[in-house]
Amino acid sequence: MTNTEIAQVLADIADRLELRKDNWFKIRAYRKAAGSIGELPVAVEQLVREGRLKEIPGVGEAITKKITELVTSGRLEYYEKLKAEMAGVKVNSPVITRNAVTKQSVKSYGLLRPDFIGARNDKLGKT
Repeated sequence: MTNTEIAQVLADIADRLELRKDNWFKIRAYRKAAGSIGELPVAVEQLVREGRLKEIPGVGEAITKKITELVTSGRLEYYEKLKAEMAGVKVNSPVITRNAVTKQSVKSYGLLRPDFIGARNDKLGKT
């Protein structure tokens, strides 16, 4: 797994936690770790083998365990649970989801399904 892929998973976790209105410090930690990993000149897999993940800015004990699981198994149970919990939410569209949630015009994540957003935009004359 590449550094970019690992950073993307961590950034996606941060986005999902933010939409869930989770602990802000936790969200910032995931974002900082994602940014740091995205800029690393060395492969994260090597740092996992050497036990040096905590040297990365923003990577503490909890994120170290998650990165290790991701690198060694190719998947992360915590991430899979978050995705299942928020099935149908297109997190890659932060403007739509954040605006909808912030304005409280959406009462549940299920209403952020792509088909709902498309129908809503049609009513508003947007594409």
